[in-house]
Amino acid sequence: MSSSHRTLRRWLTRIALGLLILLLLLAMSLWLFLRGSLARLDGEVAADGLAAPVSIARDARGVPLIAGRQRLDVAYATGYLHAQERFFQMDLLRRVAAGELAELVGAAALELDRDHRLHRFRARAEATLATLPAAERQLLARYAAGVNDGLAALSARPFEYGLLRQPPRPWREADSLLAIWAMYFDLQGNLQERELARGWLAGHASAEQLAVLLPEASAYDAPLDADSVSYAPPPWPAAAPAWFGRPEPDRRAAAFDRHDAVGSNNWALAGSRSAHGAALVANDMHLGLRLPNTWFHAALAFDGADGRPRRVAGVMLPGAPVIVAGSNGQVAWGFTNSYGDYLDLVELERDARDPRRFRTAAGWETARSTVERIAVHGAEPVELTVLETSLGPLRRVGGRVYAVHWVAHMPGAVNLGLAAMEDAGDLAAAQAVANRAGMPGQNMLAGDRAGRIGWTIAGPLPSRSAGWAQTFPYPAEQAARLGWQALRPAADYPRLLDPAAGQLATANARQLAGADAAKLGDGGFDLGARVRQIRGDLAALGQARPDGKSDERALHDVGLDDRALFMAAWRDRALAALDEAAVAGRPARAEFRHLLREGWTGHAGVDAVGYRLARGFLDGLYVESFGQLDAQLETAVQADFAQANPRWPVLLARLLDERPAGWLTGHADWRALQLAAIDRAIAEATRDGQPLAAASWGQRNTADIAHPFARLLPPLRRWLAAPADALAGDRHMPRVAASGFGQSERMVVAPGHEEAGILSMPGGQSGHPLSPYFLAGHAQWVRGEPVPFLPGPAVHTLRLVPR
Repeated sequence: MSSSHRTLRRWLTRIALGLLILLLLLAMSLWLFLRGSLARLDGEVAADGLAAPVSIARDARGVPLIAGRQRLDVAYATGYLHAQERFFQMDLLRRVAAGELAELVGAAALELDRDHRLHRFRARAEATLATLPAAERQLLARYAAGVNDGLAALSARPFEYGLLRQPPRPWREADSLLAIWAMYFDLQGNLQERELARGWLAGHASAEQLAVLLPEASAYDAPLDADSVSYAPPPWPAAAPAWFGRPEPDRRAAAFDRHDAVGSNNWALAGSRSAHGAALVANDMHLGLRLPNTWFHAALAFDGADGRPRRVAGVMLPGAPVIVAGSNGQVAWGFTNSYGDYLDLVELERDARDPRRFRTAAGWETARSTVERIAVHGAEPVELTVLETSLGPLRRVGGRVYAVHWVAHMPGAVNLGLAAMEDAGDLAAAQAVANRAGMPGQNMLAGDRAGRIGWTIAGPLPSRSAGWAQTFPYPAEQAARLGWQALRPAADYPRLLDPAAGQLATANARQLAGADAAKLGDGGFDLGARVRQIRGDLAALGQARPDGKSDERALHDVGLDDRALFMAAWRDRALAALDEAAVAGRPARAEFRHLLREGWTGHAGVDAVGYRLARGFLDGLYVESFGQLDAQLETAVQADFAQANPRWPVLLARLLDERPAGWLTGHADWRALQLAAIDRAIAEATRDGQPLAAASWGQRNTADIAHPFARLLPPLRRWLAAPADALAGDRHMPRVAASGFGQSERMVVAPGHEEAGILSMPGGQSGHPLSPYFLAGHAQWVRGEPVPFLPGPAVHTLRLVPR
């Protein structure tokens, strides 16, 4: 080998070695940066403003007991902990509420920011802050101080900001209010689309057709105050609307995940049926599943204003210093979304000579104009002009102008009133706290140590003068008859106490059959099959033990009930349609029939093939019947028929049972409609070339639970996401489960017996993928295993001491 070749080889070796060292240095730098943003677990930190030391004792799962002498010190420590474990999540909450997400992530979020900035929640938060009681202000101030000190104490900024190449913005007191407003979007954000879809239907169908298409009740309803709702379906008009029953050729029966996004179950047993003698309260709040999880599991210990010790445990929303659902030792409580009528779209007439002038019921009004400046990362700011009237901000849709009259805009929509639950000594006190709390309207079930149970609404209710009515947009001149101007006083809230059966349950369906139902209205109630199944499960619990009592494990297992009671009827319909003539010469249909018969377990289990095919049949019927309608609604108002009518399966069942003349369009006969739906289900189950027999429910219902950056940085997904577990459960049964939606927590607790309680979550305590707590508890949640409600023995302890 020549000397020149040897020299070249030495240089190439040196270059390769240099590159390797450089890569190692970069990897080490990245590793150190990521490690630097991990929360501190042990040691002692001096902090300003503390009256006495506070300890943060984490157990093996990272669940903390935050203990101090004074409540304000505990609020500071809670903010410190939330910032170190969950700051990016908190930042997203305030930015989503305020319409400030594009400032962080760029133009991709601009459309969402425009939609949310319309409500000007940042300005509302600042105005609300000034009106809060002094005690709530102090709590927010100490929490914010803790957040900012916890953030500053990290050796490196949270890793998300390093990847975004941006500094985190300090936390302000008003940001905690914005975190609560973010839940309004999560829990009531579909109300505008629902109203618009129903308004479109009202304009494209006769009154008689509309009554059939949008039924007010069904046999599935299981209200708290009656066994059922008395309802006679209206007669069929002679003809269906022109758009009805015509599928769109390109639409397939896909997983209706956003149709499944109905939130939450809770159920309770009175002390007379509890093994402890205290009430038993169970709750699983259904939300979008992500990492980190929506909730933060914690226990707070401090001395109350009366000098007596308090211990409050349950789940918190990072960004706020209070337990959202849990137990204080005297009362336990939990929530489900109430789906009341909390928003109106009021159509206004615009003055042709002045685009800022609109006619309301009170006469002509000049709208206030505010220019909102939306910052965009990597681009120039964008300006948005928001017009507001006395009825709310204005939104233009399809050439019409609507005032968005939403409870979320009213004074009192957000406050820190739920903090008073820490001192609630019995059921009556807990219900009074709930009625005054500033939060999205929820069904609150609560039970106390004496064994009493009850239901009421937590959060603001509009005070309507009209009786029970379906919700549609209405013109301004009808506002006095159909609208509302103020919130309902707490003393006039509906409530129910100590039912004779010793049990209560809600699951987003209609709550009441009596006169008080008009106080809630219908904002899109779920069908009712889920709550009816829970009610049956609770009734059966009394027969499980000789003494008729139940414990935490029994109530926990109610939430894992994946029996396909609702879907069984649709399986029977599919089998009835698949007679010998239907399968002759059609091997796929013949196999479909065989699998429906032999692969049916009666459960939405992960291995269940029959369940997946029955679900595919129902989805196919939806597309065959409402496909063209959905296409038109999507174009016109960005909504769909399932939003307008969550009871759509009842409409389909009635069509197939009664077969009204004039309502079959697009198919030769009713059997052809069902066979078309079956063919769609077959195509969906085999679309990747797999055999129909391999199409299990778990294969379709696979978890997609990930950090937001997992989609932005696919190569890092293995570190930023939970395993793609097959999930048992589905809609219309207690164990609600979809790929990215489901039980964000499962809680069962009896006040005074918290050591026997259960609380599991799909994600761990930390939002950091290098933390041992990132996925702690996830595997138990997938398997449905109970996890302790209270923190276990301390593994790590961090002390905050006065400086």
